[in-house]
Amino acid sequence: MDKANIKIDESWKKHLSHELESNYFQNIVDFILEEKKTQIVYPKENEIFSAFLLTPFDKVSVVIIGQDPYHGEGQANGLCFSVNDGIKKPPSLTNIFKEIKNDIGEEIPVSGNLEHWARQGVLLLNASLTVRAQKAASHQKIGWQKFTDAVIKSISDNKKGVVFILWGRFAQNKESLINTTKHHILKSVHPSPLSAYNGFFGCKHFSKTNEILKQSNLKPIRWVKQ
Repeated sequence: MDKANIKIDESWKKHLSHELESNYFQNIVDFILEEKKTQIVYPKENEIFSAFLLTPFDKVSVVIIGQDPYHGEGQANGLCFSVNDGIKKPPSLTNIFKEIKNDIGEEIPVSGNLEHWARQGVLLLNASLTVRAQKAASHQKIGWQKFTDAVIKSISDNKKGVVFILWGRFAQNKESLINTTKHHILKSVHPSPLSAYNGFFGCKHFSKTNEILKQSNLKPIRWVKQ
């Protein structure tokens, strides 16, 4: 992981330059380089910043906040809740697609790759951008949250009318970073099988998001790839 070669869309650079040039960010890079000497780290290096490459700052209209990348082989692709083509959908993602079907009537797709969401302006942001293989939350304390908190705050400060979708307590704790007088907040329990039946199913966040976007004269999201 070379800080000089981090691939993010140009529109993010002016908003994140202070973070990318900071000592704490260099410490993150150093940690990952050292970690990779003895451990497998997900996602692949060229996918760590996929959310910032596929969703330019200027195009962000929706933000979904996850916790950390999937830690199974081949799963993580730099977009929260998303997996690569050909990878079995994890339980939370399966429940997300069930709610989409119940909410807007679209059939559940074969692939769990959410890249088409990202390209439409949905920033799929994990609070931590890397994880050690087979060890959930293993990189939560290396500095990533300082970086991704700055991302959320920059969106809040420099844009208006963004829909922030906060599933579960972890994501909802990020609400303090968001100016709720000029942005929209949708909250429910997490789509995990442990909690989905306690309020995620029936939340209708997908139709609600599109209604908010249409009221702002913004293009609604195609939640299922055509």
